[in-house]
Amino acid sequence: MSTMEERLAALEAQVATLTERMTVAPPTPPAPEGAFWALDGLKQRLPADGTGAVLYTGTVRVADQHYDWQYGRTVDDLLAADWTELAGTLSALAHPVRLRLLREVLGGRQSTSELAEIEELGTTGQLHHHLRQITAAGWLRSAGRGRYAVPAERVVPLLAILTAAGR
Repeated sequence: MSTMEERLAALEAQVATLTERMTVAPPTPPAPEGAFWALDGLKQRLPADGTGAVLYTGTVRVADQHYDWQYGRTVDDLLAADWTELAGTLSALAHPVRLRLLREVLGGRQSTSELAEIEELGTTGQLHHHLRQITAAGWLRSAGRGRYAVPAERVVPLLAILTAAGR
């Protein structure tokens, strides 16, 4: 066999190996021990005769910032609360531009000038309108001199809402 034929055979063998690797699904990792560790911990803290509780927790690193957060409420407290008071906070998220603004700010674009460079966000007037709306609802805060930040206590709740909305 000539050198060219040997090289061609070696390349064909490599392509066959790579093709096989691409068509075989990676093995599913086994479920870790205590896969519901947060749920198990919550259940241990609840009275046996209670109606339950909701807990959300997260550890997040975005744009060189780290956030750890957990929050829980009993079902009784949640059902007894006036949900209508939450309409303003939730409706502030119900606009594609506002969601994009939150994603951009969380991702590190925090100045009005950086945000104004994104064409899809509209005119400067529209941009300021949306910034006012999500700031008034508490999803953003002014960080001074035309800069904005998602408050630390809102990062994990925001991501939890987005997770729930995605089903």
